[in-house]
Amino acid sequence: MAHRAARSGAVETGARWGLAARGLIYLLIGVLALQVAFGSDGGREADRGGAVEELSAQPFGAVLLWALGAGLIGMVLWRLSEALFGAAGPDGRKARKRALSAARCVFYAFVAYSVLAFAVGDRGPGSSDQQSRDVTARALELPAGQWIVGLGGVGIACAGVWIGVRAALRKYRKHLKTGAMGRRAGQAVDVTGVAGGIARGLVFAVAGGFAARAALTYDPSDAKGLDDTLRTFATTAAGPWLLVATATGLVLFGVFSFLMARWRKV
Repeated sequence: MAHRAARSGAVETGARWGLAARGLIYLLIGVLALQVAFGSDGGREADRGGAVEELSAQPFGAVLLWALGAGLIGMVLWRLSEALFGAAGPDGRKARKRALSAARCVFYAFVAYSVLAFAVGDRGPGSSDQQSRDVTARALELPAGQWIVGLGGVGIACAGVWIGVRAALRKYRKHLKTGAMGRRAGQAVDVTGVAGGIARGLVFAVAGGFAARAALTYDPSDAKGLDDTLRTFATTAAGPWLLVATATGLVLFGVFSFLMARWRKV
């Protein structure tokens, strides 16, 4: 019965709604990052918390937040079904695939909880930057804390490189219903998937690098959340234009997620 439920239309609908919810979050983060680049952010941070605040400020903001949270719960259930019974595709039942789905399930459960908590008035533990510093500080106090933080940072950086390389190689295509897609839809998926995936991978890689540096210096303040990581792009030799390019890529990744919600095999 559990296996049939995991393959039901309800789980598929939840998966597609979850991909759309992910797309909305990245779209808003990208827009906020663009505002940071042009000095018009109004004090809002370019991270998930800032995206949720931006959404709540819109007409019917509370309804939008609950809809977003519901979509993320759909994502959690989809990833849970993949972890338990395997994903779509010939290699979906492999242990590595299931473990990756389990990790995504836990991550999106946390994201869904934070969104729904915000919807009921709980503003949470603060920005992504503060959370990164707090988690790093607690981890550094553990036995072998520097190793834990350092390996965690290296792991995040490697994940960022992996995300970017897979996007550049268009590995996402194997998950698509390519036979049902038209030429324009395929082109849109490739433009947004490659550019968006590379931008997302870059952000992960740089954030992981900051975590690794925090381990080396034994200083939690060197760890950076999403907002601080994006803001550092504006301090490079390229000036704000690297931040503009990365923010645009995050917007495109949001659009890519919307397209995946339509065309992905579930």
